[in-house]
Amino acid sequence: MKEPDPAYGAVALERFNEPSNMGPLTEANGHARVTGPCGDTLEVWILVQQGRISRASFTTTGCGASRACGSMAAERAVGMDPHDAARMAQLDIIEALGGIPEDQRHCAALPANTIKAAARNYLDRRDGHKAVCAERTCDSCNEGTCAQHGKSPDDKEARAERNLRQRMSRIRHKIIVLSGKGGVGKSTVAVNLAVSLALSGHRVGLVDVDVHGPSIPRMLRLQDAQVKVDGETLVPIRVGELKVMSIGFLLQQRDDAVIWRGPMKMSLIRQFLTDVAWGDLDYLVIDSPPGTGDEPLSICQLLPNADGAVIVTTPQQVALADVRKSVTFCRQVNLRILGVVENMSGLVCPKCSEVLELFGKGGGEEMAREMGVPFLGAIPLDPAVMRACDDGRPYIHADTQSPTAKAFEGIVRPLLSLATDAST
Repeated sequence: MKEPDPAYGAVALERFNEPSNMGPLTEANGHARVTGPCGDTLEVWILVQQGRISRASFTTTGCGASRACGSMAAERAVGMDPHDAARMAQLDIIEALGGIPEDQRHCAALPANTIKAAARNYLDRRDGHKAVCAERTCDSCNEGTCAQHGKSPDDKEARAERNLRQRMSRIRHKIIVLSGKGGVGKSTVAVNLAVSLALSGHRVGLVDVDVHGPSIPRMLRLQDAQVKVDGETLVPIRVGELKVMSIGFLLQQRDDAVIWRGPMKMSLIRQFLTDVAWGDLDYLVIDSPPGTGDEPLSICQLLPNADGAVIVTTPQQVALADVRKSVTFCRQVNLRILGVVENMSGLVCPKCSEVLELFGKGGGEEMAREMGVPFLGAIPLDPAVMRACDDGRPYIHADTQSPTAKAFEGIVRPLLSLATDAST
């Protein structure tokens, strides 16, 4: 068995090695089986007696972290009213365990969701709701008032899920921009990608979910922009026909640090998708922070039908090693890889415009070929791009005839085919 990370708390370490409440519960009257975006499947059984959960058990196909989190979720459920169990949160499990490594915190989301589903399954069975609506498989009647049952849902999470689906149904294509490593120019690619799509005549939104390092406001000269609120809806900032949302617009001071745990990040990302007045869009470009942690995982959980990911790298092997992990991440969460972009691929000399291989060239293309994913193109390192970002004007908009701008055009062309494919 793999040794656990030393960041585990004492309770987590104990459950890692010896999970409790593990195995099927034959006399259960509530049950759920959920597969998460990471590919792990967790199953929960509960036995409710006299209005309280008297026993709970679980099984998981996941790792030690999944066992520890599943064990704690089942333990916490015992003694609860099923309605309270249906509100169990990821953070509740993490705190009860005394902490788990940052890159494994997502392992607590799956058991929390499965406990919720098992509790709702019991409540549906008790009320006869599931039997009436079995053909619709309506978990808590997400479709609104159930004509079969005559009840309106009062579950806040169910309403939020319904609102998310309604909002996202008006956006034809969702593209997530990822990178395995910071400093590869991911946000620069995301901004110029969004602007290129808008210049092609499409309605485009750009959402910055880099909670700790939002850079898109500066890149679009929006540092002083203030988000307006219309009732319970946030109005995105407009740059021409481009709609933009970032946590940078919500900070009181530009230099404020955002010190948040995973569940708060998930809540913000959900709000940016559900509560922002995106309207009808052809594309929504999502700039995710580097790595494979909470934010990209949250996006994949909230947008299971996203068109895919554009993965940004630089030619150096130190960056490519981390980008390979991003490719693996996409495969594990069933997110299509639209292609790899090799940024900073050679240096454009500001005097003669010759491209010099300052950081090397071709590493991203070779990696894409080895891993069997599309290669969208290479973007040279151009000092003009840096100046454009600092000045708050997208480079693709400022100099359409340069080698760098033409490289962006070549990268955007396959993404434009998404709209063509959808219309044929």
